[in-house]
Amino acid sequence: MLIVPRHISFLKAVLVHSLTAFGGPQGHMGMMLKNFVHRRHDVTEEELLEFNAFCQMLPGASSTQTITLIGYKQGGVPIAILTLLIWITPACVLMGSFSFLIKYVNDKAALVSAFRFIQPMAVGFIAFAAYRMSKFAIHNKITTIIMIVAAIITLPLFNTPWIFPGIIIAAGIATNFSKIRIPQRDVPIRKIRWVNIFIFFSIFAISASVSETARKHDWKNRGPYNLFENFYRFGGLVFGGGDVLIPMMYQQYVIRPTRIKIEKRNPGALKADKEDFFTGSGIVRAIPGPVFSIGAFTGGILLSKGGSNTQLMGCIIGTVALFLPSLLLVLFFFPVWNNLKKYAVIYRSLEGINASVVGIMIASTLFLMQAVSINITNGKLISYANVFVIIGTFLLLTFSKIFPQLVPVFCLLLGLMFYYF
Repeated sequence: MLIVPRHISFLKAVLVHSLTAFGGPQGHMGMMLKNFVHRRHDVTEEELLEFNAFCQMLPGASSTQTITLIGYKQGGVPIAILTLLIWITPACVLMGSFSFLIKYVNDKAALVSAFRFIQPMAVGFIAFAAYRMSKFAIHNKITTIIMIVAAIITLPLFNTPWIFPGIIIAAGIATNFSKIRIPQRDVPIRKIRWVNIFIFFSIFAISASVSETARKHDWKNRGPYNLFENFYRFGGLVFGGGDVLIPMMYQQYVIRPTRIKIEKRNPGALKADKEDFFTGSGIVRAIPGPVFSIGAFTGGILLSKGGSNTQLMGCIIGTVALFLPSLLLVLFFFPVWNNLKKYAVIYRSLEGINASVVGIMIASTLFLMQAVSINITNGKLISYANVFVIIGTFLLLTFSKIFPQLVPVFCLLLGLMFYYF
């Protein structure tokens, strides 16, 4: 498909979004709402909510899959792939570069603290998204109940990988007892690209086989093979986004290699320095773009002992292996989902699914707020400044026409002021 002017305009908007979308997958939802719904009208609020809910049911990077679907709507698979590449490139280049620079950073804590107001800003974006989406998704008694129950259940289980798909599926089942109309039967059936799921499982099998062979025979340069298999497995199986991925990587590359049994059985296992890993996992939350860009950083430090060229290879492998499963899965299952929507059982589910996503957003707001502003369990105030940033972000997004990209810039400047003065 040719890239027409409207595609160029859209891809430019994706680039701007990739440079200014802070706050992880929850914060990205608020930014997408402002950038692609309110300002550009690339998708409706209903479509964005549906895209997000659908991606929450898949393993992989949910915010990356959501913006990929926005690109898919604009121009099919070619534009979806371009959207993905533009979205992940700035963050991955930055995190990959940081894997080279980390050994030169003396005050790593100061580097992280310079972004102190980015997290509370992200909470403001999530609160804004929940508020706006609730106007569309919450319109009767059952959706109100689903939203409240979803928020209550999700809050204490926020870091549990299965909670998001579990809540969404349960909500979809709940609204199947309603008498909402059955959609028209002449809904066109979209062609399913079976090649995507074939490629997904083929890469899974081949990479696992090669990686295990390299380990058993102790290949001299087995690091890249092991790295690709590990990261592809993470990208294809992890639910819950970066908040689940980072602990998995910590267990795999910091804790596991130090165990005596592993040292004997697999002496050449990939290993990361604990301090470096913690620094990278802090920085990735403070930069714009997907949290899965931690793959570029981790891949780089894991292969850094092989020299600069091998380290660069690690950054590239870490990026490709981690994001490729998300792309293949979303491009295969979304046409399937569109075909299923013509059936009443799926159509009725959408009402509950949308309401549950709003509930998850509310829970996300409260969960993240506890870490940076007010602990809702005991009412303890953590930071007046963070409370100001959360409320200010929400009010600016709700009641002003300010460009959303200016909000993170302001928060970065505010963080620098607090750090130096």
